[in-house]
Amino acid sequence: MRRSSDILQSSNMQLPKLRCAAFVPAYIMTPHKALQQYFGYENFRTSQSSVIDHVLGGNHAMVVMPTGMGKSLCYQIPALVSDDLTLVLSPLVALMKDQVDALVSRGIDAAFINSSLDRETRLQRYDEVAAGKYRILYVTPERFRKADFCEIMRSRKVGLLAIDEAHCVSQWGHDFRPDYSRIAEIRDLIGNPTTIALTATATAECRDDIYRVIGIESSQIRLFHEGIDRPNLTLDVCPVLDEDEKVQQIVETLRSDQYAGGSVILYFSLIKTLQRISDQLFRQGVDHVCYHGDLNRGQRRRIQDDFMTGDADVVLATNAFGMGVDKSDIRIVMHVETPGSIESYYQEVGRAGRDDRPSLCRWLYDQSDLMTQMQFIEWSNPDADFYGRVYTMLTENNEQCRAFGLQWMNERLQKVSRHDHRLATAISMLDRQGVIAGPREPECFELLSDLPTFFRDEDQLAEKKRRDQERLYAMVQYAAWEGDRKEFLNDYFLG
Repeated sequence: MRRSSDILQSSNMQLPKLRCAAFVPAYIMTPHKALQQYFGYENFRTSQSSVIDHVLGGNHAMVVMPTGMGKSLCYQIPALVSDDLTLVLSPLVALMKDQVDALVSRGIDAAFINSSLDRETRLQRYDEVAAGKYRILYVTPERFRKADFCEIMRSRKVGLLAIDEAHCVSQWGHDFRPDYSRIAEIRDLIGNPTTIALTATATAECRDDIYRVIGIESSQIRLFHEGIDRPNLTLDVCPVLDEDEKVQQIVETLRSDQYAGGSVILYFSLIKTLQRISDQLFRQGVDHVCYHGDLNRGQRRRIQDDFMTGDADVVLATNAFGMGVDKSDIRIVMHVETPGSIESYYQEVGRAGRDDRPSLCRWLYDQSDLMTQMQFIEWSNPDADFYGRVYTMLTENNEQCRAFGLQWMNERLQKVSRHDHRLATAISMLDRQGVIAGPREPECFELLSDLPTFFRDEDQLAEKKRRDQERLYAMVQYAAWEGDRKEFLNDYFLG
């Protein structure tokens, strides 16, 4: 199997180098007219108009804007006034269909290509892209591992590259995705088009890393930072001593009239805690649904659909739920267990009150929950010894690895917990560095290079772990903050 970087390089050899140029707006459509005609709004909000004008002028942009404040319009409107393709890189495979369906319902020629499509549909969509169909195309960065997709992209001029959830680019971001680290190669493949990176959560350090990884000098990309203030959100922290007190607080909050009449998300870190509290809530007559990784894809989809349509008002969920969900009437977002970072906390509370009505974001803070997050940090940061053992197993026991799979490997590498995901972390990082052919079976068993010195350097690995620990400590500081918590968040993200 060919490496994705080889595919990119071989495809790129046949591509002309395109200079980053301004969009050529269609004469019959202006940004304001597109806003009115397709989205039904009379005026742009916040800095949307400035971002759009900047991008239409052929200039790169970094947009940090609170969840629900209209980041998507910053690339959707330019797509509607240009004859070129707008390519959107997104990690949200499960939600691309919802995003595209919403655009199509507004009369916008949009599509997605990802692993959820069957072969026949995927090939048909490839043909349509090559034929010039679609103004907006959503894909995951992983799609550029496919030689046939890279070939298709040679046939289209990409006027704008939008990097959604851009914090996934940075290894210091809270939701790092290895394939996002290849965006500089992807930009080169498609002719280095005008690029807009968008996220709700990126510290100054994270933003600098994003610029570096996507291959744009900080002096060449303008930052549009809207701050993090959402005036209609009430942020509070409620200290609790144990699980019984958590259940009491949940019931009292849900039965309060102050935030009645909308939907509720209760976030958990552990599935077993979610299930225990679910049982207690049912016994107390609180109707709800549960969403977590032990459910199959069809079950998760049904639960999400019920939540979106209002058939289920209260959902107990792990943090996999909610990314990209655009539901306006979420009145309460409650963290029943401690989030791992300010970034993930802010991403999740941002799902409340998108209709601008008063909404509550409550964190039930039990200090013992910190131990769970500390364990997660350990699992997300394998040490040099673990990387060495993984590499040795891949080299010396490759046939067994291929025959029995990653679960077999995990059972032999550690005996602590079936939830220990150090191996998943190691496989992702080895793939990112080009040591193996892919992040999933069977590609992950194909060795392409020796183990780089990075994975033998305890100091570099310890630095990543230290930064994760600092983000968790920021949650402790946030809990103890006696002033305006929105002021704390502003200082954290803008400082």
